Amino acid sequence: MKIRILTFAALACLHAAEQAPIRVVVAQDGSGDYPTVQNAVDHAFDRVLAPTTARLIIEIRPGIYHERVRVPHDRPRVTFLGQDAQSTVITYGLGAKDVGGTFFSATVDINADEFEAQNITFENSYGTGTQAVAISVHSDRAVFRHCRFLGMQDTLYAASGRQYYADSYIAGHVDFIFGNAAAVFDRCEIHSRGPGYIAAESRTMPDGAQGFVFDHCRLTADAGVHDVFLGRPWRNYSRVVYLDCWMGEHIRPEGWDNWHKEAAEKTAFFAEYGSEGPGGSAAGRVKWARQLSAAEARQFRPEAFLRGSDGWNPAAAR
Repeated sequence: MKIRILTFAALACLHAAEQAPIRVVVAQDGSGDYPTVQNAVDHAFDRVLAPTTARLIIEIRPGIYHERVRVPHDRPRVTFLGQDAQSTVITYGLGAKDVGGTFFSATVDINADEFEAQNITFENSYGTGTQAVAISVHSDRAVFRHCRFLGMQDTLYAASGRQYYADSYIAGHVDFIFGNAAAVFDRCEIHSRGPGYIAAESRTMPDGAQGFVFDHCRLTADAGVHDVFLGRPWRNYSRVVYLDCWMGEHIRPEGWDNWHKEAAEKTAFFAEYGSEGPGGSAAGRVKWARQLSAAEARQFRPEAFLRGSDGWNPAAAR
């Protein structure tokens, strides 16, 4: 007989999988367990008598929740579950210049692993004039499905870990998807509200696993918007890849900007494969960007790019 020996980490994962999730309801009209999302995050485990690794599912009923929400590092495996992103909105309006910096401005701040959200809108309503983050995500194995992310400058801070965004809508105008996560945006609409830059990725090492991949996305814009770049290097080893994306005419022919860093042209990895639409032509792209082969593109598909040492494949649940 072959005996299988499980490591402590494997046993913990198996135990977590076997535990039934804890479910609570947030409703503004008093019909749920908590009136605000933050109340649920802070107190849902108060009723649990023993330590648990079960997932916490917070059902957020339709409403506009004017609050800032923080999921701390000791609250892993939390899910925000809405019925419809259009009617379930978490919103606030703080800008970086009012709170002492970009990283203090987030409406929602996720600091725990395995966070998930579905059918939720995350918004920073500040507007133009300074950075104003809708959501900050420091979470490995984070998953967002059918969500909306609304802001202007620095809307979505994909800060660290592996992150997967599917069938979602992300809007802004300057560096509105930024950070140093390994993040895949799968079948999302990336909407520019003004001239600027879509992605500002900040990989600092040439062999880092981080980067942003846009897979089968649609790049759209408000009427009359032009002069939008696909990305620019926040750090010199920035990595951004577009795979089989449709790009509107608002995308500049050269595609990419070097952020006034000539050195970054030699170190950044900016690439496309199969771009289509009025803004998808490879003819005018900067010479230091890449056009991938089919074999090269495969390494950036979600099942490969996010695999890690644990074989994670969030795209399998499409």
